[in-house]
Amino acid sequence: MSHIDTKSAQRPAADEVLQKIADYVCDYQINSEEAYTTARYCLMDSLACAALAMRFPECTKLLGPLVPGADMQGGARVPGTAYQLDPVQAAFNIGVLIRYLDFNDTWLAAEWGHPSDNLGAILAVADYISRQNRARGKAPLSIQDVLTAAIKAHEIQGVLALENSYNRVGLDHVLLVRVASTAVVTRMLGGDRQDVINAVSNAWIDGGALRTYRHAPNTGSRKSWAAGDACRRAVTLALLALRGEMGYPSALTAKTWGFYDVLFKGKAFQFQREFGSYVMENILFKISFPAEFHAQTAVECALQLHPQVKQRLEDIDRIVVETQEAGDRIINKTGPLDNYADRDHCLQYMIAAPMIFGELSAASYNDDVANDPRIDALRDKMQVSENESFTKDYFDPDKRAIGNAIQVFFKDGSSTDRVAIDYPIGHRRRRDEGIPVLIDKFERAIAQHYPARQAKSIVKSCADQQHLSELAVDDWLADFRL
Repeated sequence: MSHIDTKSAQRPAADEVLQKIADYVCDYQINSEEAYTTARYCLMDSLACAALAMRFPECTKLLGPLVPGADMQGGARVPGTAYQLDPVQAAFNIGVLIRYLDFNDTWLAAEWGHPSDNLGAILAVADYISRQNRARGKAPLSIQDVLTAAIKAHEIQGVLALENSYNRVGLDHVLLVRVASTAVVTRMLGGDRQDVINAVSNAWIDGGALRTYRHAPNTGSRKSWAAGDACRRAVTLALLALRGEMGYPSALTAKTWGFYDVLFKGKAFQFQREFGSYVMENILFKISFPAEFHAQTAVECALQLHPQVKQRLEDIDRIVVETQEAGDRIINKTGPLDNYADRDHCLQYMIAAPMIFGELSAASYNDDVANDPRIDALRDKMQVSENESFTKDYFDPDKRAIGNAIQVFFKDGSSTDRVAIDYPIGHRRRRDEGIPVLIDKFERAIAQHYPARQAKSIVKSCADQQHLSELAVDDWLADFRL
């Protein structure tokens, strides 16, 4: 902790964490081919999530300008819509679309989160810069620039999460989206090292959203737009820094008034590793199921059990579920589930639905499905507990497993085999199996939302790494406009 004399008006040097973030964003060269390849898949997957989200009116009602009529010709485009907005509101729109269905990528550590949320800010700013550059006779940004920004945003958010649990002090992980996005978009907009420090210091001073909206009894739809809100704030702080707005060098360490003392119980952040490209290389994709990630392997287990139990639901005596500590703590939920957001963060619901129906899709959380009395009947029969070996492997940096196990016991004394899965299909260890499924998810989502010729063009543009990397951002995003 800092021992700075709070009576002195002399400003200290910028906190080490602020400097490390700024140095990484401004100077670090990404040399990992795997990181860039994974970033392309991340971009495709995020746009698939956005296209799928636009089928839900509760999502689309959030889109467009905040004030009716406040469009911006020549502004940032929102993929899959006709909106052109200022980059701040465009960041919110894109962030909402990517995150709404809880179907985009995930990072699990001491803190969890969804680093592709940062693409809300990155894509909005990249399109805005490119269109402004065109108007001034300058070169637009390329998709390679977007992928680089995505890798760095993933890394900042993910490395800050490895050893530091913000949820333990009641703060929501979207604060890391705000910090990471602020850093990379400040640099994208032309900010220098000091501008990045200034902007990021303000991002930390904002504090963090409470996790109230993620937990019973207050679970609600804000969790679907919270990341978009973080993207919007990040672009605001970046633009202010570029206007010369000052920063606060000891935003984290200032005694009494800094982030550590006010919001982190006086503890400084711990770092397991330096910033590089580790997070993007190890990112977890939600490929098959729009479900909170700690439950992904549980859903796979439930689907394996579906053929054995679908005709014997009334004969079930109990269902024994083993999960990791984090899964037990945040998605082990009993009692009535009030809404969609309640259901897609309930481990028991995410097991019951596929066990009954043989599938889990975004529509599985709607009221018409949730009203089936068999779901709550199965939930009531579930016994959920932590498996310590799952927890140990969850925190092992060489494994990063997300294990779950399920066994069903029947009233006649018989039982199914215990089905256990350590790594979900979106894990790095299952990339060869998972990427074809990710591509299929992308192609189906694009085909459902765009006219056939437009969908074909979008899919073709993303099929080759080098081709996509060389495309101008504004030209590429024009293909997503309706």
